Amino acid sequence: MNPASAQVILALGGNLGDRPAILHQALSLIRKLPETELLAISDTYETTAVSLISQPDYLNLCLAIRTQMSPQKLLAECLSIESNLGRIRSERNGPRTCDIDLLFFGKLSLKESTLTLPHPRWTSRGFVVFPLRNLLQREPLANCPEWDWLRTEVSQLSLSTDGLRLWTGPTPWMTQKI
Repeated sequence: MNPASAQVILALGGNLGDRPAILHQALSLIRKLPETELLAISDTYETTAVSLISQPDYLNLCLAIRTQMSPQKLLAECLSIESNLGRIRSERNGPRTCDIDLLFFGKLSLKESTLTLPHPRWTSRGFVVFPLRNLLQREPLANCPEWDWLRTEVSQLSLSTDGLRLWTGPTPWMTQKI
């Protein structure tokens, strides 16, 4: 990667179909993105869906990548991966096979009609905050001064762990070399 690359943190989740297999496919596709390198993956959490409609529990994780893509290009690639994995955007907060959110693109602050960075609701979502805390303690992020500000912010958040459990099921993506 050249010096023009950015470190990016993504959140992945899904609650339809074979959740571990779909997350594994999503991570495999992210690994194959052009001009992109996977840096670290958090532990996986199972989360009770918070919705007005009944739906299955989610699996959630965070990951860090380094990319030379623009935020808009990366968003387009992530939306394509979601679509390829059967994501149908019919209802906000509805069930889905795969959801990929851009949380942070380095320290970039951006507000466009299709993309806001940092993600506007990350601080209120335990299913993001807890995997994010875990991710920021993993190498190479643990010793990366670029994320010191975020480590501080995340450590000061006080969110409930209600409905949030460390996933003990299969995590085939964790057996692959990063």
